[in-house]
Amino acid sequence: MQTSRNQYPQPMGRIMLQALEEILGNDGARAILNLVDGFDVALCDARHEVGISFESISQLQDALEREYGLHGGRGIALRVGRACFQQGLREFGPRHGLTDLTFRLLPAQSKFQAGAAALAEIFNRYTDQRVRLEDQGKTLLWHIERCPLCWERQAEAPSCQMAVGLLQEALYWLSGGKFFRVEEISCQACGDATCTIAIDKTPMG
Repeated sequence: MQTSRNQYPQPMGRIMLQALEEILGNDGARAILNLVDGFDVALCDARHEVGISFESISQLQDALEREYGLHGGRGIALRVGRACFQQGLREFGPRHGLTDLTFRLLPAQSKFQAGAAALAEIFNRYTDQRVRLEDQGKTLLWHIERCPLCWERQAEAPSCQMAVGLLQEALYWLSGGKFFRVEEISCQACGDATCTIAIDKTPMG
């Protein structure tokens, strides 16, 4: 049972596990989870109430890198993050108005801003992760001030690919199929104060 104060709630743990299974398949996901302390497959059960600790989430990223190599593991984490958004949209989208017709009909920039704010609110309300948005005009900075993805890890380069993938997919969905530059520019695993992801407001191409 998880006892850490810093947790994702059960629904988000289940979303993460389902996304991992979507990308790696059932056997591949189970092989990775065998390398992670405390990541219980019972998270798939909606009746399961125990959350998942930041330590376990961080170990999941580490396990992907150890099993598939640094480049391969981070690539898989990026894809898992994208899958997490689609799973999370079904879980949290309706209660935060993201699937309402009025939201979907907003002008592009208004939808961009409102969608980013709603996504940050979901993390800040339901988890011990802390997200702060900073508008820099042409760029939106997504600051993670308490990050589960690199919790108690050390790395030479930014390592929160799941968050990058989730934001990539969110922007793709919000824009109706456009691609945006999304890049992690600082990371607590590298000794930085925050894990910060820079998001261009203008789509590529």
